[in-house]
Parts: sequence; C-alpha cells; structure tokens
Amino acid sequence: MTSEITLFVNPTAGRGRGASAAQPAASALRDAGFSVRTVLGEDADDALRRAREAVAGGTGALIAVGGDGMMSLALQAVAGTLTPLGIVAVGTGNDFARALGMPIRDPAAAGRLAAQALKGGAVREIDLGRVGERWFGSVLASGFDSRVNDRGNRMGWGGRFKYDLAILAELAAFKPITYRMSLDGGPVREIDATLIAVGNGSTYGGGMRICADAVMDDGLFDVTVVGDCSRATLLKVFPRVYKGTHLGHPVVTVHRVSSITLEAAGVTSYADGEPLGALPLTATCVRGAVRVLGAGSAGSPTGN
Repeated sequence: MTSEITLFVNPTAGRGRGASAAQPAASALRDAGFSVRTVLGEDADDALRRAREAVAGGTGALIAVGGDGMMSLALQAVAGTLTPLGIVAVGTGNDFARALGMPIRDPAAAGRLAAQALKGGAVREIDLGRVGERWFGSVLASGFDSRVNDRGNRMGWGGRFKYDLAILAELAAFKPITYRMSLDGGPVREIDATLIAVGNGSTYGGGMRICADAVMDDGLFDVTVVGDCSRATLLKVFPRVYKGTHLGHPVVTVHRVSSITLEAAGVTSYADGEPLGALPLTATCVRGAVRVLGAGSAGSPTGN
C-alpha cells in the first residue's frame, strides 16, 4: 500500500460543507502518516478524469468528500479496480454512507476511520449495480419517485422544500405506469405499477427505506414494486417508506434478482440520485465490485 492517497472533493456538497470538510479529513489522514493529494476538477467530467488518473497512477485510496452525487462519481473511478474507496459523507442525503454504517457529517471521524482501515486492512468488498458503463451503489429509481426528481430538478426555486412541492404536484397528476419487466433474463411481464426501485442499498432520498432489506454484499438486488394503486392508497403507503414498513402492504412486492430489464414509455431513471437516462435499461448486480474502507454492516449507521 502506498502512503499517498487522494482526496476527491466536491466543494459545493451539503450547501458548502464539502469544502470545509476536506480540511479535517485531510488532517486526520496526515496525522496518521499519509501523504494527501486533493482532486477537485472544473466540473464533473474533469473531476472524474482526474480521479481516474489518480487510480491508474496507483494512489493508495480514493477518499470521496461530498454527498451521494460525489460518491456516485467516485464509484465510476474505482469500481472494478483494487483501489479502495473512503467515504467522507457531508452531503444532504448520504444514503450510500448510511447503508454502510459510516460516519455522517463528521469529517474528522471519517478521516480517522479511513486511516485506521488503511493501516489495518479493514476493507469490505461490496456489490454495485451496473447499467451499461454506469455503476451505482444505492438505488435505481423509476416511476413516481423519478418523476418527482424530474419535476424537482426543473424547479429553479423552493430550496430544500422543492421536492415536497414536486411530490404534491406529481400526486395531482398521478396515474400508474405500464412497465415491461424481465427478472434474471426470464419472460417479460407487463405490469401496471406506481414505481419500481432496484436496490443494491436500502435507502434513497436521504433515508427513505424503499428497499429496506437490501444487503450490499449478497450478489442480489432487492427490487421493490409498488403496484397499481389509487392516489389515496399511495398517500397512505408512501410515508411508511421512512421506516420500511411499506414492504408489508399488499400493494408492494419484492423480488431478489441479479439482473432486471425495465421498459416504460416516458420514464427517466435515476441512480444514486443522479439522472441515468430514459428506460429501457438492464441493470446487473456485480458482486464485490468495490472495496470500501472501514465499512460496517448495512443498516448500522454511526451518524445521523
């Protein structure tokens, strides 16, 4: 293991927390004897190029500082390599870190944990989802939830409340979506559903436990299907997603599969909160695709 590691920083994460978080994380790593190099990038493409150069150059680890968007970008650089990923979660949602039991909004603790893991070899191999050349760590969303994302992203106002407003607007326009779905290469089934979420991890949207029982190292997705239901039923079911109790509702079914193909007209998919593209798509669960420093068991968060 080389003593030089790379901090991969999003300075705008968490309304500016990314920039201030880099310093205590870097200090903790330097105090442990590591040489720290920081990668910023002029934009997402440039940052990813620089991160991939660091990985190809033999950096001892890539430590991502930011929210789920930054973690997603970091995954594109380290997936399928031996370079371990460290997580300094300081964003708004932090679903990837939460699922792995990592410190949240505590950059000094996250830096110390990464340093201890590097010295002690505490690395956990976890699965990732893959769609074409794109990797994801948490949840792929399609349907009502992705349309809320679409609408929220189009709003130039509303601040942190814009997604609440987008939910209300989408509920007003709500109607079920006709999907064509194939599980593990099996026969294509046509179903009417509210949403289909493909979970490598358990949560999205800052703690919504849409795929509550997903395990990140079992080689399988948990696919949550919220079926055809009325607006009134959706209003009853959706709030239960924060505790994961929606899985027990008759309108919800869960499938455990290693791959899924989805088709539906007019639906944009999101993975790790980032736009992935319009359906159709095929997602595959790749076992042990990334090595994460200091990660605990899924569902055992150490932060809030």
